[in-house]
Amino acid sequence: MMLPALWSLLICLIAWLYVKWRGLKSYWARLGIPYVPAQPLVGSLTFLQRENPFTWLRRVYDDHNSPYVGLWLFQRPALLINSPEIARNVLVKDFNNFRDRFLSSGSSDPTGALNLFTVNDPIWTALRKRLSGVFTLAKLKSLQPLSISKSNELIQRIAMEKSENLSLRSLFSDITTDIIGAAAFGVAGDATLTGDSPMRAVTREFMKFSLHRGIAWCSIFFWPELVDIFRFTMFPKSSIRYFKKVFHILIEQRKDSVDKGEDPKDLLGALVKLRKEKECEDVVFSDDLIVSQGAIFLQGGYDTTAVTLAFGIYELAYNPEYQERLYSELLEAKINNNNSEFDTQTLSELVHLNCVIKETLRMYPAMGWLDRIAANDYQIDEKLTIRAGTPIYVNVVGMHYDPKYFPNPKKFMPERFLPENEKTITPYTYMPFGEGPRACIGSRFSKMNLQHILSRIIIAYEVSPQPNSPKPCDVKMEKHALFLAPGENLYVKFIPRK
Repeated sequence: MMLPALWSLLICLIAWLYVKWRGLKSYWARLGIPYVPAQPLVGSLTFLQRENPFTWLRRVYDDHNSPYVGLWLFQRPALLINSPEIARNVLVKDFNNFRDRFLSSGSSDPTGALNLFTVNDPIWTALRKRLSGVFTLAKLKSLQPLSISKSNELIQRIAMEKSENLSLRSLFSDITTDIIGAAAFGVAGDATLTGDSPMRAVTREFMKFSLHRGIAWCSIFFWPELVDIFRFTMFPKSSIRYFKKVFHILIEQRKDSVDKGEDPKDLLGALVKLRKEKECEDVVFSDDLIVSQGAIFLQGGYDTTAVTLAFGIYELAYNPEYQERLYSELLEAKINNNNSEFDTQTLSELVHLNCVIKETLRMYPAMGWLDRIAANDYQIDEKLTIRAGTPIYVNVVGMHYDPKYFPNPKKFMPERFLPENEKTITPYTYMPFGEGPRACIGSRFSKMNLQHILSRIIIAYEVSPQPNSPKPCDVKMEKHALFLAPGENLYVKFIPRK
């Protein structure tokens, strides 16, 4: 009697799953919305661990001539936005309904959950308000000597080693780790010169891919409910232990200066000072919250800047006319500056330098989408109203490669961003650092480092392609990553200028 009952139960379960699956598959069709077909278990996310989201988002954009496309995040309906007008509404105009991100690292991972990138209201609003004071122009100016000294060390490193052995992403990760390690944690490092340091060991761990880490990140970004169940973490556990150790050492070392109210020299010091002054009654500045800001500043800054530099240098090697134009501009500025070091103000005024950086960020945005979640039911347009709790993804990279907004989008053309051309770019079609109140808080710091490092390299070296290297358009993208990164080592020749 037991066996027939079990078979009946199994048949009922299969029938229930089938009916639920049919309803799920027809969700967007019933609303008359174009969609990416759902597959069992993964929904529309068939690209996971197979190709970079950068590639998938561009393909979805090209395949659907629509302002939005329906998706399934495993079993949850979501909406991909391909329209700059709707992007503006979500990111800025109706921001109060889209204050929170969908991704989350869960309560079991405070270092991953409490940082400015992942945390939601009410903590996010209070934290963002206080952290904005840490990224003022005056604070960035105080970090300028660090960028200059590390850029000079980078030139020494390139001179000491054979260029054919220098993987661009790894090389630039060395210098960005040193810069951000000092700026965030107050930890000096010599990875720029030697390729190794305690902090570089941490960021090298960030770059490792494994099945467990891939599942953890996919859960954080697309199925946050699983994070606490399986106790996934955003950062490797060894890195979290290192961050906390550094934090407690910093507290001991700086106790007197904090008590005296001296101006902090790094991000963690500024956060400790805020806690000391008790300016944030609406936010408890716990050790976990403070450490998590330094961790995300390092995670979010070192590799994104390194990858941008790698792609920028690689494009210049294959586009010598733009490289020569940039070199001429830098050389003229150097002469006008009596051959002294470039300061941030001078670099910010160099038109071609900043055109190269902006075009690199257009073609290779670190994160190809911007995620939000609707707090309440929301009318997208006269055809579609989404339910509260629906995740929204703005397809940044799709619009970056739309020939309607950027003609011949696959070609590296820095002149798009000349002043007379930039003002004609359709608003909300170019968003490498996001837009609205949740735009990247460290964008000015990133731009400053990009300017210093790129200018120092080009004034010292001509870069040219290595034999048998892939053209930029043929470079494979890292299929295991959720952020944009090359899936193969990129090399160029560094030829000293006379």
